[in-house]
Amino acid sequence: MDTTLSKVDCYLRTCPSRTVLEAIANKWAALLVDTLRHGTLRFGELRRRLDGITQKSLTQGLRTLERDGMVVRTVYPTVPPRVEYSLSPLGHSVADLMSGIRSWSEEHLLEILDARDAYDNRPEPAPVS
Repeated sequence: MDTTLSKVDCYLRTCPSRTVLEAIANKWAALLVDTLRHGTLRFGELRRRLDGITQKSLTQGLRTLERDGMVVRTVYPTVPPRVEYSLSPLGHSVADLMSGIRSWSEEHLLEILDARDAYDNRPEPAPVS
């Protein structure tokens, strides 16, 4: 990997920072990071907390975050193996941002639902001639 990038700019189509933005902009990634900011959890605990996430989405989300250095996966040599997930220092550095996005979403939910309803029920505009 080239660590001497001459220009990091998400607005450039070839910039690798877009892959980072894509990874953290995912709804499950945001919720995983926000959930793990409170402490270490096992897979089943994460799945119960993130209502509606599929096993596949949870596995993919955790793997992506682990690959990107934001989540640490610890496997204990027990029978059956015990696996725990926690945030790395890098994951903690983005956790406040994810928490803020979640809080903002909850805080402004009614305004957004009203805006969607108004948009969906507006009359068709007259054609421009």
